[in-house]
Amino acid sequence: MTTLRIGNASGFYGDRFDAMREMLTGGELDVLTGDYLAELTMLILGRDRLKDPAAGYARTFLRQLEDCLGLAHERGVRIVTNAGGLNPAGLADAVRHLAGRLGIPVRVAHVAGDDLTAAHRGSLAAHAYLGGFGIAQCLRAGADVVVTGRVTDAALVTGPAAAHFGWTPRDHDRLAGAVVAGHVLECGAQATGGNYAFFRDGDVRRPGFPLAELHEGGGCVITKHPGTGGFVDVGTVTAQLLYETAGARYAGPDVTARLDTVRLRQDGPDRVRIEGVRGEAPPPTLKVGLNRLGGFRNEVVFVLTGLDVEAKAALVRDQMEPALAKVADVRWELARTDRADAPSEETASALLRLVVRDPDQGTVGRALSGAAVELALASYPGFHVLAPPGKGSPYGVFEDVYVPHGAVDHVAVLHDGTRVPVPPPHDTLVLDDVPEPPLPEPLSPGPVTRAPLGLVAGARSGDKGGNANVGVWARTDAAWRWLAHQLTVDRFRELIPESRELTVVRHALPNLRALNFVVEGILGAGVAAQHRFDPQAKALGEWLRSRHLDIPEALL
Repeated sequence: MTTLRIGNASGFYGDRFDAMREMLTGGELDVLTGDYLAELTMLILGRDRLKDPAAGYARTFLRQLEDCLGLAHERGVRIVTNAGGLNPAGLADAVRHLAGRLGIPVRVAHVAGDDLTAAHRGSLAAHAYLGGFGIAQCLRAGADVVVTGRVTDAALVTGPAAAHFGWTPRDHDRLAGAVVAGHVLECGAQATGGNYAFFRDGDVRRPGFPLAELHEGGGCVITKHPGTGGFVDVGTVTAQLLYETAGARYAGPDVTARLDTVRLRQDGPDRVRIEGVRGEAPPPTLKVGLNRLGGFRNEVVFVLTGLDVEAKAALVRDQMEPALAKVADVRWELARTDRADAPSEETASALLRLVVRDPDQGTVGRALSGAAVELALASYPGFHVLAPPGKGSPYGVFEDVYVPHGAVDHVAVLHDGTRVPVPPPHDTLVLDDVPEPPLPEPLSPGPVTRAPLGLVAGARSGDKGGNANVGVWARTDAAWRWLAHQLTVDRFRELIPESRELTVVRHALPNLRALNFVVEGILGAGVAAQHRFDPQAKALGEWLRSRHLDIPEALL
């Protein structure tokens, strides 16, 4: 076959349960992938494994497979998933047991070697991000189901593509094309209208899941099964390409894909062609995600209604101060959700959020559950809280470190038990910053109107450890000529006040008419630490789009 059709049925642990059946019955597929892992998921699975050493994988996948394994077998669709999490061997065994119980003859293989927890004392889970060639080994040996642990999300596509087309680690351009396709697919319905800035362009009540038609040269078409909801256009694909990325070089263990070479064009209804992707040798190190328990966290939200909101907030802070003196980390946030002369009590109220963290659970429990409740009859008028505080819960901290490729024993464990070592790449290239590309000529000056940025630009944002990225793209060439010169780092800091004291780096991607901003440290120690109101920065881009600028009337 000259085309390999790879679909996605999961973008995270907890995604739509019926998606696997929908993808298997909705149209032709050669491979079905499922992405179940994220930084937070690894912490959750690590805590599961503390309670039960046989746990550590995404149990949802097994339940989906019980419903769909026979269907995949009948249709000749291979399944590749990272649902193995912290225990890919355990999940592979569970799949074999399930297949035996159902009487379905399938060959199950898995990929091992990513677990470096023993080498990182104090970590709950430490796992290297492996590439796709272990998956390729399993598929070349005849596996019907391949289970992995912590591979890169794109490896779920590069592995099957390398196996099918016979690519080698030196096929950098082809691998880079597969990485880009994998990045578009990895978050499921985000490529088909889900979480999309211009969601009103189509019916996104139940978007279908995406698939890629990959070609031997590395190009692909992103589409979805006929008749499914949502839509695929240049905008939905651009949004996902910018999600959780940084600059022009998108590095991985198989290849570094050059995002500044990606070209998109509409290729028919719900079809976007990706072409021109160039690749470079991967960096000499592998990323390792470290998850550890950071301590304990507790919170309470005080409701401040009506008049004198600022004074009420000051009073309760003064009253709580003695109880918080010994707490390691104390954060207050006042959200002015209130409005004057409000038609309902809820819209007349502001929210004062107190979050405490400490290595000792008793400290965070006593600080809030006692002190906050004792104020019930002795504080500001109208005192109440959204919910009584508890005793405190553990929170996690994520960080990444880097190790040489040779420090990891990447192994393909075939369906017959044979263990095949996967060698590290022969060629590597140290990552350097790509020079700022030429920008288009500025838009000719003319009348302007004060209006939200989102009227002329889309955005999507996300998290990488403690950093957030905000990708912003223009829908027309004229809007790009304006955006490229107006949305500078200084202007971004003006619009997003939280970023003013932080390092903000701007990357321009003219082929996508896009700017990508990386805000370093805005998420503290990562999503599990719940450092801010939106701990994964999912809505940071939408906040940016809501901010007002002087926009040329010609663009509106």
